[in-house]
Amino acid sequence: MPDHPVVPTATAIAPAGVGNIGVGFDLLGHTIEGPRDRATVRRVATPGVRVVAVRGDGEAVSRIPLDPARNTAGLALRAFADGLALPFGFEVELDKGIPIGAGLGGSAASCVAALVAANALLDRPLPREALYPYAIEGEFASSQSRQGDNVGPMLLGGITLATLTRLLPLPVPDWLHCVVVHPDQLLETRRAREVLKDPYPLSTVVRHGAHLALFVTGLERGDPDLIREGLQDVLVEPRRAELVPGFDAVKSAAVAHGAIGASLSGAGPSVFAWFTSRAAAEAAAPAMQAGFTAAGYGSRAWVSKVDGPRAELSWVWREG
Repeated sequence: MPDHPVVPTATAIAPAGVGNIGVGFDLLGHTIEGPRDRATVRRVATPGVRVVAVRGDGEAVSRIPLDPARNTAGLALRAFADGLALPFGFEVELDKGIPIGAGLGGSAASCVAALVAANALLDRPLPREALYPYAIEGEFASSQSRQGDNVGPMLLGGITLATLTRLLPLPVPDWLHCVVVHPDQLLETRRAREVLKDPYPLSTVVRHGAHLALFVTGLERGDPDLIREGLQDVLVEPRRAELVPGFDAVKSAAVAHGAIGASLSGAGPSVFAWFTSRAAAEAAAPAMQAGFTAAGYGSRAWVSKVDGPRAELSWVWREG
């Protein structure tokens, strides 16, 4: 940050997340304590949005476009400015801390952090929930689809149920912890969505609905047995698992160490597992990583409460 900014400037950070939570495709998600993205936004006199820079480790960062129409943060800020008919514009710089193509919501985190920062620069900032439609619009730049399972929990924290018109926080038992393991693999969201194009039998859809109902009820009641019975993805995981070498071994290791459920995080290749205590999660993490090691891939693991953090401002300067 410059010592004396010449224009109103704000910086916000947004956490990584677990999209879908297995059984809640494009509907449920939660955040984790772990990697984060940072967005620095400047309010400028000229209307419009400019993505000035994208920084981070790894070759994949260089492929993130600066064109605001193809950048999640840029598209979200453009929708934000147009929707509010703002007479000024924004410049944004992104610092990527969340691995790209990991299934950890990196594209979502960038646009949420940018929106939270830009909102702080308004004369009258909007309530957090009011940013949700613009965040959904930003996600379109990454996946060519609109869903809130990542941006929703990043805006509110914890677990959210996110439809195109509703953003609802769900109860999270304080004993729930997770392990998220990210292998040294890259899986683009668009490729992962392609394997879902073929229709599903009605019987599979009915089973999926039953699992989703049990899962949400288990959260409401704080009942690990209901959560375990519900956290079984019969819809998406069977088609995507083959895209992630080592997935079966990682999931098996989690279950063997007492997980009440495990599946792909978002589109993958990261894998998450839920546990009834931090101690159980910490004990399972190395065994889950060993599953990827056996498949020939290094990995990183994070242990977190399921009731994870939300995006927050880290720095703001306004004129006057």
